[in-house]
Amino acid sequence: MSYITSRKHPRASSAAAATLVAIALPVAAQNTPANTAGTLREVQVQSTTETEYKPERVSSPKFTQPLVDTPQTVTVIRKEVLRDQAATTLTDALRNTPGITLQMGENGNTATGDAVYLRGFDAQGSIFVDGIRDVGTITRDMFNIEQVEVVKGPAGTDIGRGSPNGYINLQSKVPFAENDANATVSLGSGSLKRSTLDLNRKLNESGSAAFRLNLMAQDSGVVDRDEVKNKGWGFAPSLALGLGTPTRTYFSYLHMNRRNRPDGGFVTTRLPGWSVTSLGGTQIPAVDESNYYGWASDHDDVDSDMFTARIEHDLAPGVTVRNITRWGRTKQDLVLTAPFSSTVIAPNLADPSTWLVRLLPQGKLQRNEILANQTNITADLKLGGLEHSFSGGLEFAREKQHNGTMAANINASNGRLVGTAYQAYTSLYAPDMGRPLVTVTPNGASTNGEVTTTAAYLFDTVKLSPAWQVNAGVRWEHYRTEYLSLPATGTTTAPVNLSDSGDLFTGKVGAVYKPAANGSIYVAYATSARPPGSDFALSGTAGNSNSPNMDPQKARSAEIGTKWDVLDKRLALTAALFRTDNTNEVGTPDPVTGAVDQYGKTRVQGVEFSAIGQITPAWQLIAGLANTSAKVIEGSRTATTTGAAVRYSPKLTATLWSTYKLPFGLTVGGGVRYVDTQARSTNAAAVAFVPEVPSYTVLDAMLGYEINKNFSLQLNVFNLADKFYIARINNAGNRATIGTPRSAVVTAKLQF
Repeated sequence: MSYITSRKHPRASSAAAATLVAIALPVAAQNTPANTAGTLREVQVQSTTETEYKPERVSSPKFTQPLVDTPQTVTVIRKEVLRDQAATTLTDALRNTPGITLQMGENGNTATGDAVYLRGFDAQGSIFVDGIRDVGTITRDMFNIEQVEVVKGPAGTDIGRGSPNGYINLQSKVPFAENDANATVSLGSGSLKRSTLDLNRKLNESGSAAFRLNLMAQDSGVVDRDEVKNKGWGFAPSLALGLGTPTRTYFSYLHMNRRNRPDGGFVTTRLPGWSVTSLGGTQIPAVDESNYYGWASDHDDVDSDMFTARIEHDLAPGVTVRNITRWGRTKQDLVLTAPFSSTVIAPNLADPSTWLVRLLPQGKLQRNEILANQTNITADLKLGGLEHSFSGGLEFAREKQHNGTMAANINASNGRLVGTAYQAYTSLYAPDMGRPLVTVTPNGASTNGEVTTTAAYLFDTVKLSPAWQVNAGVRWEHYRTEYLSLPATGTTTAPVNLSDSGDLFTGKVGAVYKPAANGSIYVAYATSARPPGSDFALSGTAGNSNSPNMDPQKARSAEIGTKWDVLDKRLALTAALFRTDNTNEVGTPDPVTGAVDQYGKTRVQGVEFSAIGQITPAWQLIAGLANTSAKVIEGSRTATTTGAAVRYSPKLTATLWSTYKLPFGLTVGGGVRYVDTQARSTNAAAVAFVPEVPSYTVLDAMLGYEINKNFSLQLNVFNLADKFYIARINNAGNRATIGTPRSAVVTAKLQF
């Protein structure tokens, strides 16, 4: 049994207040004599525990219906899940949905931040905050995030250009009309030290104005990784005006500061299939995974700023107009050293202490900027005797990216001559941070990209009857991409100046049948498009996917599924069959006319299940399973790719997390994550050097205790079985990042 108390969420608090008023009024009428001042007796209102894990809707106004009536696979990961899992980054959050893996980068280029693969396609450029494309290849912290929304399948109608198989949206925390505050302090393995503050205050008696402040500070290492460091802080104030009135205004600012020593990875010598001809075979002594191959001067310095203004106005009952303006900028200064286990020198095969591994120092000087404005209007209307839920709007955005090229300065004093070039090396088994330094400095070369978009969209859900409804949407988007590449200082290479522009038309349609009020069966079809230069780079090579003479890649997806809210609508169950085809991936220029013959097709299909919510008022869970086949249907005509599996696309992925709250304040929880074998190369021919990433299963656990209403403790243990696994690997299989070994974190939470 529990009683309604002050909720820590604006919608929950409004519901509680309305319930109390509704009950108190008749009680007052029955117990207070006429014209006499009376005192009401105490009223206790029983309620079930709040369903913290189960979402009802996504934050975007483009979705006009609750999730149970939305004909598309959508996973929402709420902040309560992140709290119970001690999850602090977007990567941590995405472990709660199947079909997602992580990327490390090309051979000599390390992907940084949230390098996400979603159902077989790179989605790093399809990450949004409050419906606006985020900027920068950075690691996103969850301290200021209300929930993470993963929308799967082509979503060009929702977001415009992007990944062929979906996008990720992060909903920011905003002020609400209550006084509330909580703080956390976490200590854990790997010298973890982290603290957060979430403070919300009403600024007037009515609660129409409120202020919220979220803070974060962290200083930690990485478990079983020598010398790697994660250090940073975040500052996120926000102001709300007009809460509870027809006109509501929100202003927010976010600053993130990161000063990390990045992880270039460990050599992949212990993985199945690893071999180097120069060592005479695959059986060599294991390399300690904690080895750090970089220098003390390696760094990943990130500064991010984001300012957002949002205005909402209710024009009439059921009709609301919203406008959001965003300016954002992210600057990244990266120097990272990556080992290349495919290049090992063995002066003495009998003495492994003499073996050397090649290093590739690399750098990135990147600045991303965005200026965006979106206007949306939603309206619930009755036209022609049918109920319509409209959502339409206009979007404008200008995105810029500047990249300064960095070069490693390797010479006779800090490298060794191999062929006609100097290369950096260190001991394979005992890397020395004190070895002669290889500096990484700008060489004068740079690239500048700018993408400007203008878009208009319209969605409508028509309720044909209590059992049938149709959802449809269309989007037109005009894009223009400008690209300038400048050569290194002192070279005679000519600058490259390219541009591209065009129009994208995308749409989606779904039919929903509701056999009961708490369930739906649906079919849906959707499209998306990705023009050349979507990631700010155009290519002068005819047939390259980023060449201006190429048409946009196009994705089409069909899905059939069912959704049910069961157990008194506390638990959401979903199942879906899907198929996505992405076309126009590559091209071949005619040697005479120069015209490009465009082809290339990848198909991703499978089935996905999920369950989110409560089994009982004390028992919560979030779970998902996906069986996916991702293959190249038509690949490059000069390579053996046709019929190959798409890399980083495991066939089976599954995730489960569950907690149970005992009556005396103790909460126990745990989870399991499974990721199947992943192909390392999109090639139908045999891959001799680390052909695949092995499958893995990881177990996690949690124990929480509420000492009193103001103070609680929580213990999280990760990877209980201390399973060795690969979290991400680079395209060549030279280096990888290990998954978190067995480790623990203790969090103290103060509510005040």
